[in-house]
Amino acid sequence: MSRRGRVTVGVLVGVFLLFTLIGWGIDAYTDYLWFNEVHFVNVFSGVLLTRLLLFLIIGAAMALIIGANLYLAYRLRPLLRPHSAEQATLERYRMILTPRLGTWITILCLIIGFFGGLSAQGRWKDWMLFRNAVPFGVKDPQFHVDLGFYVFDYPFWRYLLGVAFTSVVLAVIGSLAVHYIFGGVRLQGVGDRMTTAARAHLTTLVAVFVLLKAVAYVLDRRALLLEQHVSPGLYGAGYTDVNALLPAKEILAYISIVVAIAIIVFSNAGMRNLVWPGVSLALLAVSAVAIGGIYPLAVQNFSVKPSLADKERPYIARSIDATRAAFGLTNTQTTAYKANVVVPPAGLANDTSAQNARLIDPQLVSQAFTQSQQSRGFYDFGQKLDVDRYTINGKTGDYVVGAREINDDKLSAQQRNWINRHTVYTHGYGLVAAPANQVVCGGLPFFVSGFLGDDRPPGCSAPTEEIKVAQPRIYYGEQSTEYAIVGQTDPNRKVEFDRPQENNNAAEELYTYQGTGGVPIGSFFRKLVFAIKNTDSNFLLSDAVNKDSRLMYIRDPRSRVEKVAPFLTIDGDPYPAVVDGKIVWILDGYTTSATYPYSQKINLANETRDELTGQGQFALARDDVNYMRNSVKATVDAYDGTVKLYQFDDQDPVLKAWNKAFGGHLIIPKAQTPPELAAHFRYPQDLFKVQRNLLTKFHVTDPRAFFSGQDFWQVPNAPDAPSSNVKQPPYYLNVQLPQQTGIRFQLTAGVTPASRENLAALISGSYVDNKPQLSVFELPDQTVIPGPVQVHQKMTNNAVVRPQLNLLSTNNSQAQVLYGNLISLPVEDGILYVEPVYVKTGNQANAAPLLQKVLMSFGDGGTYVVLADNLKQGLEQLVAQGKAAGTGTGQSPPAQTGNNPPPATLPGELSAAAAELDQAIANVRAAQQSGDFAKYGQALQALDAAMTKFETAQKAAQPNASGTPSPNPSGSAPAPGTAPSGAASPTPGS
Repeated sequence: MSRRGRVTVGVLVGVFLLFTLIGWGIDAYTDYLWFNEVHFVNVFSGVLLTRLLLFLIIGAAMALIIGANLYLAYRLRPLLRPHSAEQATLERYRMILTPRLGTWITILCLIIGFFGGLSAQGRWKDWMLFRNAVPFGVKDPQFHVDLGFYVFDYPFWRYLLGVAFTSVVLAVIGSLAVHYIFGGVRLQGVGDRMTTAARAHLTTLVAVFVLLKAVAYVLDRRALLLEQHVSPGLYGAGYTDVNALLPAKEILAYISIVVAIAIIVFSNAGMRNLVWPGVSLALLAVSAVAIGGIYPLAVQNFSVKPSLADKERPYIARSIDATRAAFGLTNTQTTAYKANVVVPPAGLANDTSAQNARLIDPQLVSQAFTQSQQSRGFYDFGQKLDVDRYTINGKTGDYVVGAREINDDKLSAQQRNWINRHTVYTHGYGLVAAPANQVVCGGLPFFVSGFLGDDRPPGCSAPTEEIKVAQPRIYYGEQSTEYAIVGQTDPNRKVEFDRPQENNNAAEELYTYQGTGGVPIGSFFRKLVFAIKNTDSNFLLSDAVNKDSRLMYIRDPRSRVEKVAPFLTIDGDPYPAVVDGKIVWILDGYTTSATYPYSQKINLANETRDELTGQGQFALARDDVNYMRNSVKATVDAYDGTVKLYQFDDQDPVLKAWNKAFGGHLIIPKAQTPPELAAHFRYPQDLFKVQRNLLTKFHVTDPRAFFSGQDFWQVPNAPDAPSSNVKQPPYYLNVQLPQQTGIRFQLTAGVTPASRENLAALISGSYVDNKPQLSVFELPDQTVIPGPVQVHQKMTNNAVVRPQLNLLSTNNSQAQVLYGNLISLPVEDGILYVEPVYVKTGNQANAAPLLQKVLMSFGDGGTYVVLADNLKQGLEQLVAQGKAAGTGTGQSPPAQTGNNPPPATLPGELSAAAAELDQAIANVRAAQQSGDFAKYGQALQALDAAMTKFETAQKAAQPNASGTPSPNPSGSAPAPGTAPSGAASPTPGS
């Protein structure tokens, strides 16, 4: 290469390295500023220092091992080489390499060390756990070693062994190449093909490799407790492993040591040739196949398989016990629930749990929240809302809540310029909440907080805020995808859009951030840094960035907690809560491990995927784990972004090790958790889904029954879309289940027998005295109680209900009937099913689904079915059906009643009521189109009165009905509670 070419290449390489180093430096500096803002610099410095040290130490070790062997191979070169065509060809390479051999070796070793260091720095978690290990206090059932060895020590030892293998293999290859180039190894010519020095060098490296193989066999013995070996499909060492493979591994380790010694002795001190070392290696290979492969296979086929259940029984028991311990299933309370009452009893209408069944589906009402509490087109509540509980007027209930945030995608083209996106539309405003079982205004939730200006629909909200929020502004939220530049000291330069005012005074809609969130960027240096970081010159040129500006970035709560605590797996469903007048995001953090002996290994992404995944709920990473604990409750302040990590499981050794690794003060002790915050803790969804899926098998604790698999369960598909192959999600309820003392806020789910659709059990997760409690209510094996898919089909195809459901859509050809969460409740010694029915007007863009009816059944899901206007009415109608059947004691039900079609001719009073109802619907439609809210409210009240009158006339016309309203008697009027085209109808009695 010419001098100019060398200079050009050098300049290009220098520029590349310069920009790479600048990029790394800016990333590190901005990360430091961010960690300093949230007061977790010890995490930044601890991780960075650990990764840097691992990069340097492992990279240097690999470079030194390989470099030393390459240099040693050069020093051991023969001074005289026999003449041959081969050596003549190699001479040109020797002439190139020899003058700068040290440089070539250094460059090669730096490259290898660099990539080795890159690999090592990614193992910082393994090293920190290895360095800060704490005992579990429990020993494995095979080697009687504390489980901490497998969780903390084994992964790092395995990695070091891999580094050693890689270094030795590269050293052998590199040394062989140097020996060949410089004549120590020859393919042609007279005499030995390898000099004595080269033979000694290479065989020593091979012997070291074999010794490492002996170490690998020792670790492989421990690894058998972590692999899938136990039949049927369980993890851990089974009969064949314990009685054949473990001894085989030990024998092979001793053979490896003998072979390593033989290689050195026979190659150098004995016959000084490679025949016997080759024979030794062949012996090791044959031994590995025979002892480590053929012998265990023979034991498995001829001893184990003929009596597999008996042989594997103790090892199945080990796997069951370990899995239940690793995933927190050990203290699960299992209760037999007979569910033998199939006729609605008289006490059903007054049952507290039945009355508390949640009607509002958080997945379906987001659009209703947005349209009713939006106030501006760019506000949004996300795809799915959350469920929490609050105490209002001395009564605790569950509420559907959502944070009103700014959706950047909904900004207009004019609003999307740099100034508006980053300095004007910086924050959302308010937490909107509605009782989970109260509906008004034709299917809208009853809002009790989060009012903005005059955005409250008439009669759809409480007169005053019932959940008080002292600081409603949301600068950190799930939809905060853009960075924000905030902060001004000049009172005349307010630029942030705050909230619309009732008098539409534009000046009062502006705000200046007064908190401590964000990184100060007033200096020129920081402006320059962030201009490079974001590739945006506006940081330097715009007047919006001044000496008082603060930059908020990484603003969504999940990303903030993941960055602060990179050792945690964060639950996919963060939720907002009002704590001491502030809006905070609460997130569940999990500690996990993949090396818990005998525990079943699962894939987090697969086990937590259901109907809601991707619909407002984050998917977890595809990590394989066999240990999981909800050890941390994290919070993110919606106003200033403060992150706090509260210890929740104070017995988790993994969390103790991580806390120790970062100085012992990273996690706030459980005893210091504020009671106001703990009152909003809820059983985490992703952990519950993992535990529910495992309980479908591991509720069976008898090894023989587990082996047969006849008592296994399965998680049902979504009831309204059973063919979609997506699992039904669990649901939060504020109820009291059998044998529970008092009402609990709990997560519930139903499971069915494997390959069948009837209900097998109900699983509940709740907190008792701030400690997790799993409960299983197991139904008899031969129960007639249907599962979620079956009961949905039975209810929707009921002869009385089906015509009414058809009317909900046929009154408006564009309407779409949607089904909410199907809840299965064990009450009154039976099973109550509650499924809200929504109607969405399809000819309107972004139309909100409105809750119009409640589909309910009791018992077998098909005999006693009602389609009511609200929960109270549905319970009363079920009780009326039970009384009409002639019994309320749980006896076998008679033939179904109430299936007669409505009369063709309407009585006079009913006909007049229907005509009045038609006129009221027309008035509501006209008022809605006019946009006059006062007129609209009056029309709704008139419609409510007309519907009440119609229902009274309808009952009078059919005195022998079982309580279920008959289908619509008028061709123009919808069924009671049905929304007219483009309008909302009230829900009487809500």
